Amino acid sequence: MGSGGVIHCRCAKCFCYPTKRRIRRRPQNLTILNLPEDVLFHILKWLSVGDILAVRAVHSHLKYLVDNHASVWACASFQELWPSPKNLKLFERAAEKGNFEAAVKLGIAYLYNEGLSVSDEARAEVNGLKASRFFSLAERLNVSAMPFIWLFIRPPWSVSGSCCKAVVHESLRAECQLQRTHRASILHCLGRVLNLFEDEEKKKQARHLFEESAHQGCLASSYLLWESDRRMDMSDPGRCLHSFRKLRDYAAKGCWEAQLALAKACASGSQLGLEAKTCSEIVSQLFQASQAISKQQVFSVQKGLNDTMRYILIDWLVEVATMKDFTSLCLHLAVECVDRYLRRRLVPRYKLQLLGIACMVICTRFISKEILTIREAVWLTDNTYKYEDLVRMMGEIISTLEGKIRIPTVVDYKEVLLTLVPVAPRTQHLCSFLCELSLLHTSLSAFAPACLASAALLLARLMHRQTQPWTSQLCDLTGFSFEDLIPCVLSLHKKCFHDDAPKDYRQVSLTAVKQRFEDKRYEEVSQEEVLSHSQLCVALGVKQESPEPPSFLSTGEIHAFLSSPSGRRTKRKRENSLQEDRGSFVTTPTAELSSQEETLLGSFLDWSLDCCSGYEGDQESEGEKEGDVTAPSGVLDVTVVYLNPEQHCCQESSDEETCQEDKGHQGPGTQTPPALGPRPLLHSRRGPGKDVTTSGYSSVSSASPTNSVDSGSGGPPLSTSVLSLGSNSDTQPCHHQAKKSCLQCRPPTPPGSSAPQQQVKRQNLSMHSGKDVNLAS
Repeated sequence: MGSGGVIHCRCAKCFCYPTKRRIRRRPQNLTILNLPEDVLFHILKWLSVGDILAVRAVHSHLKYLVDNHASVWACASFQELWPSPKNLKLFERAAEKGNFEAAVKLGIAYLYNEGLSVSDEARAEVNGLKASRFFSLAERLNVSAMPFIWLFIRPPWSVSGSCCKAVVHESLRAECQLQRTHRASILHCLGRVLNLFEDEEKKKQARHLFEESAHQGCLASSYLLWESDRRMDMSDPGRCLHSFRKLRDYAAKGCWEAQLALAKACASGSQLGLEAKTCSEIVSQLFQASQAISKQQVFSVQKGLNDTMRYILIDWLVEVATMKDFTSLCLHLAVECVDRYLRRRLVPRYKLQLLGIACMVICTRFISKEILTIREAVWLTDNTYKYEDLVRMMGEIISTLEGKIRIPTVVDYKEVLLTLVPVAPRTQHLCSFLCELSLLHTSLSAFAPACLASAALLLARLMHRQTQPWTSQLCDLTGFSFEDLIPCVLSLHKKCFHDDAPKDYRQVSLTAVKQRFEDKRYEEVSQEEVLSHSQLCVALGVKQESPEPPSFLSTGEIHAFLSSPSGRRTKRKRENSLQEDRGSFVTTPTAELSSQEETLLGSFLDWSLDCCSGYEGDQESEGEKEGDVTAPSGVLDVTVVYLNPEQHCCQESSDEETCQEDKGHQGPGTQTPPALGPRPLLHSRRGPGKDVTTSGYSSVSSASPTNSVDSGSGGPPLSTSVLSLGSNSDTQPCHHQAKKSCLQCRPPTPPGSSAPQQQVKRQNLSMHSGKDVNLAS
């Protein structure tokens, strides 16, 4: 307020002081170079190798940090990168600096000669020595998981010529003799390899290696020694008590197998001098420590994946496990590996099936004595992927999971319960059936594996009308009360029995688990009458709630996920544009075939899969890429043709004509399979001018991955079986409106040509597993 009541502002005119020129200071620009070195290291450590090289070229200071600090390379990501002559130096540098992923991929690349071209001269020896170097480095870097490199060098070994696996084994053994420290895990891996041989001398060497490894602190070797001595210790009470104390010590140190064995040992707690309360506490601690890991995170990482697509993939893995007769534990571990990988890495849709079969290959090598060979796994995908694709995916999985394959599963807790509590065999099979059904539904992962196993047993006992489905003993052992399990039981029943199973684009329900438990060894438990939702609510004593309607993809969406590219292109065009179409289909090892096709395919599958099992069928270290692994010599050409329902009946040839045509194409020594015929008709690809559509749910359009029947002949490969459509002049046009093939309009077939209908699933018969068939090409 100035004199005279005039209000003045603080502008230049009103202010009494002379104006001053205002100088604007520009704010200082902060760059990445202004950050402290600790922050820079934290940023650089989690970049990919390509990004690290790009940052290195920006400034001399960043170049200095990248070149002189091992922590940057130790944590660098090599995702979707594979060793090649161009980037070999980067991989080797990162491996030497402590990068686990680089060491694993280099070891696998040299072992399978994938990506790194080595001259044919002494290739097995050169690759074996280099692979052993990086496998040893990877095992030293593996501090949180069980030793795993034995998975890649385990038998069967090649019996013809030099074997890269044997070279790796001998090189690692020589290294352990020279090195006195940090060799416990390597010794364990060498012992695991020798223990798989049938030779008694090798088994003795394996035990010696286990003892030396256990002496150096390997917990896995200590448990294997305890397991081998358990039968001898049980005869003497004093030794039995000492053995139990050692087992308890191993379990306390974190060995999962020891924890399971400790819980099962509580079934004979009276012999060990344990009270019932102590046994219950031991088992209850195991069950209560189980944590739920929601699999819904998969869909937040994989934007193009949904619940039904995962259902289709797991259903296919169940079908593979049924065909090869793998255990439930192997199947559960494979599914867990798939889900864990999907939570960590982004997977394109066209690689989902590759991921699934690669996880199955790894888990069979970890669990089963009979493995799924790489060549056979490629064939099971209908040759959608190549041999090298599967090898590289195995490297991606092992490095992403950091070598940790064995984790707690629903099967583990189920086996503990069935050991501790007397359960009827049929109820055990029903419980196993429910546990495998739970693999298909991601929403059930909201419950812990121990809770799911307990709920499966409770539901199985309820379905078998037992008066006390959940006794006080079960409550004490698991720590779960009857009321605690009610939400899980209702969800399990709704997902497994109430909701409809998804259907593929042919409107065929995906029921591989149900087919798996239709076998007589499971007492055909999947065909039992199921409790309705209202009956289950009455048995549980809860108020019935209206079930939610099922929500699955429509037929059109599923068709885009499963359709085969050959439906739009010929075979030649399909091979040229395979990468373009891989994202739109998933193939399976079996097809929805008729009774006639089914019988022919069954005999061929049983012969081909049994013959190609083992190392000779894989040729994993003898230049397997010299021959085309995706183009077998014998081809079972089964192509599905979808015709007008009103016309297809009158175009089909008789069973007798089909059998005669088959006989004309069989090579010498080929088994004569019985005749076949289904819902879709079969057509030979040799028919000129035909627009054929291959079933996207079939992998039988090519033969076994190895076929030595025609390998010696100089002529072109002959089709093992060709089923073609013929015309019959005596056949009258069919006017029936049925969508399936009309049996009434077919010409009469001879009595001898009919074959009994059988299921499509195939098993690897044990009678063939002992045969030593040389399929090396």
